[in-house]
Amino acid sequence: MERVFNFSAGPAIMPVPVLKIIQKDLLSYQGSGMSVMELSHRSSLFQSIINDAESLLRELMEIPSNYKVLFLQGGASLQFTMVPLNLGKTKVAYVDTGSWSKKAIEEAQKVEGLTVDVIASSKENHYTKNPIIPLVDKEYDYLHITTNNTIEGTVFLNIPTNINVPVVADMSSNILSSSYNVSDFGLIYAGAQKNIGPSGLTVVIIREDLMGQKNQLPAMLDYKVQADNGSMYNTPPTFAIYAAKLMFEWVKELGGVAEIEKINRTKAELLYEAIENSALYRSPVAAESRSLTNIPFMTGKEELDKLFIIQAESKGFMNLKGHRSVGGMRASLYNAFPLEGVKALVAFMKEFEANVGGV
Repeated sequence: MERVFNFSAGPAIMPVPVLKIIQKDLLSYQGSGMSVMELSHRSSLFQSIINDAESLLRELMEIPSNYKVLFLQGGASLQFTMVPLNLGKTKVAYVDTGSWSKKAIEEAQKVEGLTVDVIASSKENHYTKNPIIPLVDKEYDYLHITTNNTIEGTVFLNIPTNINVPVVADMSSNILSSSYNVSDFGLIYAGAQKNIGPSGLTVVIIREDLMGQKNQLPAMLDYKVQADNGSMYNTPPTFAIYAAKLMFEWVKELGGVAEIEKINRTKAELLYEAIENSALYRSPVAAESRSLTNIPFMTGKEELDKLFIIQAESKGFMNLKGHRSVGGMRASLYNAFPLEGVKALVAFMKEFEANVGGV
């Protein structure tokens, strides 16, 4: 079957070259007679996989030597709990920019004895424009932000400099798609299912001095325990780590994160230009806050949005339906999404607009 253009927000599209390598290796990895899914996580074959995955990620993100890279499970949602359990002592600060940051706040509030302050929020403008982050002083143990909001379509591409505490970032939807200085953060976490590979893996990048600050944490929720055991305190998501290694190799072959960001900007600009030049479509997001990877748009008429999605699917444009809290359509243009797919979508948008009379 011919592949479709998959605009899913996650699990998301993966590059065909990577999928072909996975297909080739599926029955016997490197002549072992075993699939990667069958390899012991204590085997030399898998140890090489996880070592290579970490080395490649360190190279791609220029991760300093005083940061640990962890390959964990539980999704980014488990990090909503692990972060405050490990780093929160008395008082923490959060920026509310949408659905995922709201969930992170709610989980932090469940940690006994921890005060959670929402120091900035875009709730009043329905999360369509990022708030200004005020000075964050050392009364807080950390500041938590969501760099990219998959549902609302907003992004922080630049991190404020007036923050005097460790910055914790949920980078699930734009890790490796935009360039960030890892040293600006105390901890970065990201679910894999958007730019890193299949679901089931969560990457955590943590500054060493932030680990081991609290005693008697459950072992599975303790960053230091996970780091001391090389991300193998229990059986790790071996297949997802293998796929992540292949994805990291693919990004490197394309020229690294800086080159990927150029490509992503080209894709996003093409779609935003089509929206802005249209009499039918509009973007709900303020121009200065617009994401490069998750782009919501709508016609303003629910029945037209539904018709657009039906006709789009008939032409192989899948998973364009917007999140129920936003409505309309949403195109997720992660690293693996091809430029030709954006060009094809723009052509279809123009065709649809012409057919409905531009109203």
